Amino acid sequence: MKETIIQKAADMFITFGFKSVTMDDIANEMGISKKTIYTHFKNKTELVSEVTQLLFNKISCGIDHIRESDKNPIEELYEIKKFMMLQLKDEKSSPQYQLQKYYPQIAESVKEQQHEVMKDCTVENLKRGKEMGLYRENIDIGFVSRIYYVGVMGIKDDSLFPVENFPKAFLLSEYLEYHLRGIVTKEGLKTLNKIINQQST
Repeated sequence: MKETIIQKAADMFITFGFKSVTMDDIANEMGISKKTIYTHFKNKTELVSEVTQLLFNKISCGIDHIRESDKNPIEELYEIKKFMMLQLKDEKSSPQYQLQKYYPQIAESVKEQQHEVMKDCTVENLKRGKEMGLYRENIDIGFVSRIYYVGVMGIKDDSLFPVENFPKAFLLSEYLEYHLRGIVTKEGLKTLNKIINQQST
């Protein structure tokens, strides 16, 4: 029952937001009593913590699977972006914003874990891209990997990029293209344009 509650809560939190969904909402949706939920979680904060860890582990495993598929580095980044959007359902309810505002300690913990995963993934992607001649030889991997991370975190800021003006899918696509155009070689640009053209058809 505990795992079922976590799965249902995860789906509802991502769809409607961490603050918007109450324990009553989850109980009603599952057709169980609120008391049953409190048998497994002492409060909503504990449930939110377990849900965010589940989502983080799921996304990390998915990214690892994509990395193991041995795609070229540019294709790999687009596959990761596509996977992220599927997992986060376009974040129409701004769950990340609600997590930061109402559960700041959990948000900070998730952020630290995200940084570690993203750092390893981005550094490895940049190294492979340079080796394959898709990224410029003279890029500073330490700098580019950090500035990419800062940008990815920055576009999640709804005060800078209101969802009604900047849908998450649009932001991720535009930022990824912006990042890649700054580091690709002529050969890399051919791959990038090919992917962009395929997505626009």
